[in-house]
Amino acid sequence: MKLIHRIILHISWVLTLLLAAWAVLFYVTMVDEINDEVDDSLEFYSEMLITRSLAGRELPTSNSGSNNSYYLHEVTHEYADSQPHVAYSDEEIYIPEMEETEPARVLRTIFEDRDGRLFELTVLTPSFEKEDLRVTILWCVVWLYLLLLLTILLVNVLVLRRILRPLYALLRWLDDYTIGGRNEPLANDTTVPEFRRLNESAIRNAARAEYLFDRQKQFIGNASHEMQTPLAVCSNRLEMLVDSTELSEEQLGEIFKVQQTLDYLVRLNRSLLLLSKIEGGQFPESEEVDFNALVRTAAADFGELYASRRIRTELREEGGLRFRMNPSLAASMVNNLLKNAFVHGGEGGEVLLTVSRSRFRVANTATSGPLDAEHIFDRFYQGTKKEGSTGLGLSIVDAVCRLYRLHLSYAFVEGRHTFNIDFPQ
Repeated sequence: MKLIHRIILHISWVLTLLLAAWAVLFYVTMVDEINDEVDDSLEFYSEMLITRSLAGRELPTSNSGSNNSYYLHEVTHEYADSQPHVAYSDEEIYIPEMEETEPARVLRTIFEDRDGRLFELTVLTPSFEKEDLRVTILWCVVWLYLLLLLTILLVNVLVLRRILRPLYALLRWLDDYTIGGRNEPLANDTTVPEFRRLNESAIRNAARAEYLFDRQKQFIGNASHEMQTPLAVCSNRLEMLVDSTELSEEQLGEIFKVQQTLDYLVRLNRSLLLLSKIEGGQFPESEEVDFNALVRTAAADFGELYASRRIRTELREEGGLRFRMNPSLAASMVNNLLKNAFVHGGEGGEVLLTVSRSRFRVANTATSGPLDAEHIFDRFYQGTKKEGSTGLGLSIVDAVCRLYRLHLSYAFVEGRHTFNIDFPQ
């Protein structure tokens, strides 16, 4: 999950709970305020009625079904002692004029007149309007809650995107950065001290990586170059020894083993030197390469080698593939993939070559399960040690692809090791 999404998720949970608590508190407060207003109205009306009754003045006509209706009747001392002198309640009251029961807010008060008689005054007001108001307030609170929540979240998203813009710019630069490649300088101006320190740290680490990479590349190139002559001298001397007739069969066998080891070192040295030249950009020449013709030629060259292990080859041309690059590197890329299919393919297997307008694919029958896709292009990585393999073939293919920004991928599909090189359109 992205950082901004994680932040928004946590903010959403917190805001949802806080705003929900605020909405409930607001609703309860508003309802309580409505009840207080209704109770104050009933209390005022009851005090007016009691005052008139004690003064012997005529009471207003009781209007059942209208606001602030009342009922007045005499009660006993026993009843008065058993009831609170002032009590509010919500009840269902039958209204004869409307011939139906309606909710009402009721105030019951017990008072004593000048003659010592006790009366119970019941004042009520229909509360259906209050219920409608309560429902209206509830929906207003709900919609206000949702609108406020969405507005705050939207503002947070916009603000966080703006604040985190330098971080995402740095991440894009790091994703596009290739050690030893043509990298654009980091253009990420920001006033945030933490982001500036992060940018500086990334630039320092990139510079250190470039320095170490250059030193390693220089060492490999120099070592490979210096080893060429001694290896050639050793190979020539071994050939001279083989031509001697004074050696026994056992001695010739040992010399043959040494010759095999020396041949392996020669191939390894050539591969390392080629990698060094690729990474050093020593193949500036480029031209439009016809990969259809290149693959056909390579397949024909490897035909006899494949036939020795009864490996069938099938070439599918689904479109014309042309790309501008160094022809020697293009040939090296194709040949190393075909050689890898031979070395790691099974006896009597099949190699399927596919060329389309934007992709070159090599798929060979597997003798085991899938390879480690994360390390298969690392130098000297070999899933299983194979005779004749230096462990650098796929590394050379990967170096060429990175040089020309081609996408190299591996997949294990239907029992086949499948390598895809995707070309830009």
